Amino acid sequence: MDSSLLVIIGLAAGVLAGLFGIGGGIVIVPALVYIARMPLQTAIGTSLGSLLLPVGALGAWAYYRGGHLQLRAALWVALGLFFGAWLGAKLAQALPDVSLRRLFSVVLAGVAVKMWMG
Repeated sequence: MDSSLLVIIGLAAGVLAGLFGIGGGIVIVPALVYIARMPLQTAIGTSLGSLLLPVGALGAWAYYRGGHLQLRAALWVALGLFFGAWLGAKLAQALPDVSLRRLFSVVLAGVAVKMWMG
């Protein structure tokens, strides 16, 4: 698996986390499934691993024990999240509230449509 792709997923999730307070379930899991072609359970475990401290430690451990966490991938995604969250927070503070709300709703609707269509 291409580590640069995983960093880009983490970066995008970090930007959206900084903008909207979202990340794992809304951004990382679908990206790992549709872009990195991971099975859903592995994507969930890997997402939790990337958000490990302290958010998903116990959940990530359960997925790890079940064989559904790619630790190396989780660490690369975490690297992108680290820088992306800072960038997203900077962008969010530069946007008017109404623009941020509209952008957030577009992101949510897009993910919902993609997940529904499968």
